[in-house]
Amino acid sequence: MECRIHRTDSTNPDFLGLVSQLDGLLAELNGENHSFYSSLNQVGVIPSVVIAYSGDDPVGCGAFREYDEKSVEIKRMFVVANQRGKGIGRAVLAELENWAMELGYTDAVLETSPRLSSAYSLYLKSGFELIPNYEPYVCAGDSTCMRKPLSPAA
Repeated sequence: MECRIHRTDSTNPDFLGLVSQLDGLLAELNGENHSFYSSLNQVGVIPSVVIAYSGDDPVGCGAFREYDEKSVEIKRMFVVANQRGKGIGRAVLAELENWAMELGYTDAVLETSPRLSSAYSLYLKSGFELIPNYEPYVCAGDSTCMRKPLSPAA
């Protein structure tokens, strides 16, 4: 599927709309643990946001923020339900990785739930490897953390 990728920040109304849908999905998935996870996913000011569009419709998003001097943390990855399986998540993730490399970062980390099987699979297929859970997810039983060295596509 052809989609247009747009770089922006967290004030973008299309990003906020997609994140609202993501938050609804996560509230259902996380159940009684939702307050813990939602406290870690506040949008605030994120300068590095990517939105995927199909025509004029926002259909996917992702973001990153600095994790440490050499690493970014991938956050807020989401594709609307009727657009999943079309490569949008892969395109968003690739754009986030490219942007991070342009800014001089060499690694990306992320946290996800194995219950988000499509996302989990996407990250593994994209070269992320399982690592011990980092703070604040060390004791979060439904969290899996991953890391990937960033390098230009061959």
